[in-house]
Amino acid sequence: MTIAELVCPAGTPAALRTAVDAGADAVYCGFQNATNARNFPGLNFTPEELEKSVVYAHQHGAKVLLALNTYPPAGKFQLWKDAADIGAGLGVDAFIVADVGVADYIARTCPGTRLHLSVQAAASSPEAIRYYVQEFGVKRVVLPRILAIPEIRQIKSEIPCEIETFIFGNHGLMVEGRCSLTNYATGLSTNMDGVCSPAAEVQYVRDEVGNLSTKLGAFTIDRFAPDENAGYPTICKGRYHTPCRSDGYYAFEEPVSLNLARLLPELIDAGVNAFKIEGRQRSRAYVRQVVSSFREAIDAIQNDTHPDLGSLVALTEGQKETQGAFQTKKWR
Repeated sequence: MTIAELVCPAGTPAALRTAVDAGADAVYCGFQNATNARNFPGLNFTPEELEKSVVYAHQHGAKVLLALNTYPPAGKFQLWKDAADIGAGLGVDAFIVADVGVADYIARTCPGTRLHLSVQAAASSPEAIRYYVQEFGVKRVVLPRILAIPEIRQIKSEIPCEIETFIFGNHGLMVEGRCSLTNYATGLSTNMDGVCSPAAEVQYVRDEVGNLSTKLGAFTIDRFAPDENAGYPTICKGRYHTPCRSDGYYAFEEPVSLNLARLLPELIDAGVNAFKIEGRQRSRAYVRQVVSSFREAIDAIQNDTHPDLGSLVALTEGQKETQGAFQTKKWR
């Protein structure tokens, strides 16, 4: 049986320590700039914070993976070079990359550091994955959340590197690394600026009867009745009126979280080497509970026992969960 690594989110140094203490094998994080795809105010690490965090993780037997997983715009590549140089100097265990230029730079200048291919690269075929392995020495690929387990098993049999899959957290149907909706609404790109629904563009407006509207830039993207819980507004999870429909329907997907807890044995059997929890914007309490729950689950499965995973649904978005494309796929 594959010994699966548990890869956990850290939006702050405190969250990193929490994840490590809760049983993470590896923690992924980013710098406070556009080089990572969660570039939000109040999140991420300064070089000084990352240095201390690497020391803490290594002292407790955990790895640190640095996300440089956005696409440098023309003329701004130096920011990604500097981030790679700093990360290598601080002893991070791997870089998570999407852009081929960033991958090439790190492969040439930091040959002793592992490269992991980000989900933002949207590499979902053996041919694409083998290209990154052959050209840049990629050691692990994070697969897009559009693949069923039989497809993952087939890919694993045809590639010469490790596989990592998401198992819990945000679940979107956009092609990873190719979403332009936020850019259309705000002028900031998820893939180049690292910002999906930037906080400065978010507004909550309550009307006279208590309904709450959420806006992103100039666009109203959802409206909640007084007895509904309003989530953080993202365009792909909003409700809309159209000339054909006036009932406020979900054009892309209903707010729902990915939860593959019950599929862990099948994923391990398919050869998945690492399980990734999404959530660098989440609280330390969330990180502690989710990481500890999956640590217990993975250990139990690998010891041929059966953990209780029922409590995880309380941490999903809107307390609604899905197995997405992993178990069955009725769409393309």
